[in-house]
Amino acid sequence: QVQLEESGGGLVQAGDSLRLSCAAFGRAFSSYGMGWFRQAPGKERELVACISRSGSNTYYADSAKGRFTISRDNAKNAVYLQMNSLKPEDTDVYYCAAAQSYGNFFAGSGGMDHWGKGTLVTVSS
Repeated sequence: QVQLEESGGGLVQAGDSLRLSCAAFGRAFSSYGMGWFRQAPGKERELVACISRSGSNTYYADSAKGRFTISRDNAKNAVYLQMNSLKPEDTDVYYCAAAQSYGNFFAGSGGMDHWGKGTLVTVSS
């Protein structure tokens, strides 16, 4: 079992940056692909970015390309999402997720093995 705990959300202005962190508690963190999803009220949870077990492969949604960077530190059991040039439309609850099969990230949010509770990011205009 892996427990995930996000931190780093908050209220910022358009153009600012935030770094989200996700701490993993449990065993075999490096055996999981990791990702960040976001969800607005009444909408489906959507993938923002994901990273493979070793960190050698990453994927970004079109909305995140060029602005967000996902990274992981297997020694610290942590995954990060650096978000730059934030826009009001980035306002969402951001969730950390773990999946033993990296391919599951591309099949919708239903394929995740573990979820964090989420952290709210609010970007004002």
